[in-house]
Amino acid sequence: MVATTLESPRVETLAGSGIQLIPKEYVRPKDELISITNIFEEEKSDEGPQVPTVDIADILSDDKAVREKCYERIKDAAVDWGVMHLVNHGISNELMDRVRVAGQAFFAEPIGEKEKYANDPGTGMIQGYGSKLANNASGQLEWEDYFFHLVYPEEKADLSIWPKRPQDYIPATREYAKELRGLATKLLSALSFGLGLEEGRLEKEVGGMEELILQMKINYYPKCPQPELALGVEAHTDVSALSFILHNMVPGLQLFYGGKWVTAKCVPDSIIVHIGDTLEILSNGKYKSILHRGLVNKEKVRISWAVFCEPPKEKIILKPLPETVTEAEPPLFPPRTFAQHMAHKLFRKSQEAIDDSKKVQPQEQNNAETDIPQPTEQQKTEESNPQKI
Repeated sequence: MVATTLESPRVETLAGSGIQLIPKEYVRPKDELISITNIFEEEKSDEGPQVPTVDIADILSDDKAVREKCYERIKDAAVDWGVMHLVNHGISNELMDRVRVAGQAFFAEPIGEKEKYANDPGTGMIQGYGSKLANNASGQLEWEDYFFHLVYPEEKADLSIWPKRPQDYIPATREYAKELRGLATKLLSALSFGLGLEEGRLEKEVGGMEELILQMKINYYPKCPQPELALGVEAHTDVSALSFILHNMVPGLQLFYGGKWVTAKCVPDSIIVHIGDTLEILSNGKYKSILHRGLVNKEKVRISWAVFCEPPKEKIILKPLPETVTEAEPPLFPPRTFAQHMAHKLFRKSQEAIDDSKKVQPQEQNNAETDIPQPTEQQKTEESNPQKI
């Protein structure tokens, strides 16, 4: 059974109300429910493929052979998976802990305090505190609240909408964003090398130091009384060039690999990095933008800090680089600006939702049981800003 009404716009309020049944708006389609399992049991399992862990301690080595061997490891993970756990990435555990503590402290504030930072996507104000509102034909909701804001370059960040409490939120987040920007440059160099390009090429193609922006989305997934029916974030790919993920060591991230959902392990001291659509396009599909989603649980709150590295919306045309195109490998993607790519994904997602809703009988809609096929790598979906996990 599921509840039939939805009274609160904040999932945290809903989760803390003592409900035993989640509102029907949060229940996933029945074909999707088949693949939703116990995330803790999944995370403990060593069976099947595992998200690669890549040690990048040698990414700046003066020894060319050693450095290029590190580049090859990054390339292999980007080609095969499009996601990896980075270890020895150069960002201190102390700083990552400060970011975690600051984000956890903000979400520990009373709802009324957090509402002072509420966003308003309907008016275009996407930065701030929010929750997903139904924006498709099926009316599906996700079991999460979030805080979204631009964090780099510093001169483009609007500090007036950043949390004032805890006191360390702004300094910790700014320092972390600066460190991630440096890490992005290192990874883009490695990935350029992997395509046979000059090391600075991909960074130039996504906007360089002046135009590439970093946007942070802190995802807060409250305990869910029926985790087998809900998702924290639905299946999607990121539109970014790169996405960095930090979390509170509670499992939840799953990747669609080899025709099945694979649960990412909680690797101590690591940062997860995703290849986004932007690099998939520039590489003509050689690097993968992998479909992923977030599961929830009834035992522990999960928090993730996602930072999306995005090119300018209008200044750059995204298309496969000439060096990645041959007669045998023609371009897989049409030329589009970043803004046009996001609009294309939104339109496709809306059309798919409308088409799916037409297949459903009214009584089935009331029970939140729709016959939507399990997503494949060709059926990638993405919501506009704020991005997903």
